[in-house]
Amino acid sequence: MARSLYEWLWQHEFWLPPGITWEDMQESEDTHYPQPRDLLLSIPFALILVVVRCAFERAIALPLSTKLGVRDKQRPKAQPNSVLETFYSRRRKNPKEGELLSLAKQCDLPVRKVEKWFRRRRNMDRPSLSKKFSEACWRFIFYIISFFTGLAVLYDKPWLWDHRECWTGYPQQPLQPSLFWYYMLELSFYWSLVFTLPFDVKRKDFKEQIVHHAATIFLISFSYCANYIRIGTLVMVIHDASDCFLEPTKIFNYMKWKKTCDSLFMIFSAVFLISRLVIYPYTVLYNTYYYSMEIFQPFFGYYFVNVLLIILQLLHVFWSCLIIHMVYKFILQGTMEKDMRSDTEESDKDEERDEIREKEKNGITYFSNVTSNGYIQRNGSEPLNNRAHLANGHAKER
Repeated sequence: MARSLYEWLWQHEFWLPPGITWEDMQESEDTHYPQPRDLLLSIPFALILVVVRCAFERAIALPLSTKLGVRDKQRPKAQPNSVLETFYSRRRKNPKEGELLSLAKQCDLPVRKVEKWFRRRRNMDRPSLSKKFSEACWRFIFYIISFFTGLAVLYDKPWLWDHRECWTGYPQQPLQPSLFWYYMLELSFYWSLVFTLPFDVKRKDFKEQIVHHAATIFLISFSYCANYIRIGTLVMVIHDASDCFLEPTKIFNYMKWKKTCDSLFMIFSAVFLISRLVIYPYTVLYNTYYYSMEIFQPFFGYYFVNVLLIILQLLHVFWSCLIIHMVYKFILQGTMEKDMRSDTEESDKDEERDEIREKEKNGITYFSNVTSNGYIQRNGSEPLNNRAHLANGHAKER
């Protein structure tokens, strides 16, 4: 059964244009084509990147965050409570109203204190500022290396300047060593992001990030197997261009260098919108959909690659809407709005408001008690029980 599945999966009709078979893709001493088994190398390379990242964050990024004045906010800790902790870890982190009442009865605590416990417990799980800084530093270093590696690999390649060259001789386009290692670098990085996803900073677009990583890995892998390497290299360079500005924007935001952060954000917004909404659709989508048909007839690989590219474009539109909204707020208010993808930390304002009300209530009670007993004095005057009030508002000694 496994053999039948293998033979079905690797039918040349799926991967190659009509009229081309796997026999036409046989390698020789001087000619090498992409082999699917090569992709397995990305897994150990990804694990190496995870190790390098951990070492980088501990040895470089964290000490750097301290020197640059990045300070973690002091958060009040939730008091140990086995019942609430069990519910938090096994059921949900944000209980509903009925569950709050039930938990309050079990712990013999006021509902307000149970809400306060869950609020503080959720804040304890939120990533610290230094962790966000370290993660941004790592991604910035990688994107810079990856972007300039892509430029170095592609600057003398004809398809970078003439997009029709992506399909010249397709699919019999020999694999160059520089393109192989560039592919391995990108694919290994995205696998490493998948491996560290449970430990990375989770934002509001967490699900979109998962879809993005999955689509990117599938796209890189399939483009390699079907020898769409030329178009794949264009996709990777375009994506890395804007990411080079995104991560330093975050870094300066964590450092509270507001003007630098705002300036970089505007540069990032311009590069992102131009590269993802203008260059990417023309250079990649139009190229893959239209120019490729000048060389071969549609087949499964043609449709599959275009679907993956369109998924990426839909994600570009989603993130572009968030960025445009932030730019609009920046123009109106003159300051950059907080990253809409960030999960904001919950404050104890409700708790503080209740405490103030309780103090005010206690103060009014105390005031009522002491006045009823006649102990209030004003400006050093005598007690009120020694003074008699007349109808005209004046006081007279008894």
